Amino acid sequence: MTELLVDRHDDGVVLITLNRPDMRNAMTDAMTARWRETMSSLAKDRDARCVVITGAGTAFSSGGDLSWIGDRGAEAVPLLRDRMLDFYRTWLMVTELEVPTIAAVNGPAVGAGLCVALACDLVYAAADAKLLAPFTSLGLHPGMAATYLLPRRAGTGLAREMLLAGRTVTGAEAAVKGLVNESFLKDDLMSEVRSIAGKIAKNAPIATRLTKVALNQDHQDLEAALRWESLAQPVTMASSDMIEGLAAHRERRVPKFTGS
Repeated sequence: MTELLVDRHDDGVVLITLNRPDMRNAMTDAMTARWRETMSSLAKDRDARCVVITGAGTAFSSGGDLSWIGDRGAEAVPLLRDRMLDFYRTWLMVTELEVPTIAAVNGPAVGAGLCVALACDLVYAAADAKLLAPFTSLGLHPGMAATYLLPRRAGTGLAREMLLAGRTVTGAEAAVKGLVNESFLKDDLMSEVRSIAGKIAKNAPIATRLTKVALNQDHQDLEAALRWESLAQPVTMASSDMIEGLAAHRERRVPKFTGS
């Protein structure tokens, strides 16, 4: 079985599907290795304009495959640390992509699986999807940057409830709380996300990538934002895409951006 499916569309949208439905798309060693290869390839793919991530079957992801932990009780902490750090960094390679990323949470997103979804630029969920981070109920400290991603997305209040009290949030509740951008009926989720991804893919690639970089910088103050923009905007002003964008606007037609 191919544990990760990668479908490239003509408009530049790349759909990645976690493909172990029999394990609720648990993040196995094989899937992790395939994810690393895929992220490395996408980082160099100049034709990719938007990446969408979802799960096969009824779940987004049940999180890390924990089947090995019971056999590792005698393993020293330094070795466990190295293993887990490599696992975290591999899956969070999605944050390093220059193109916008979208998580389509079609079903339960649990623990590390939820964190990978929250690491994407945009997150959309099925209204009845269950989002939870039950680390402490398993005797585990949170991982996959859960203590960073959850508070950053929806504030410390909800993050504390989810990480300390084990609160489960539905996709509809998550949209109200700001944990995800929006929720949709499950049957509509992928068509809605595909439409959003298509809109992103139609925009000028250089401008889109630089805008993502700016948003991820978390500028410390207004002046820092102005200094970045005074460098990045002239880059787009010198592009062929800007000329095309202005011409298309003037001629009231859809622009054809080439990323040049």
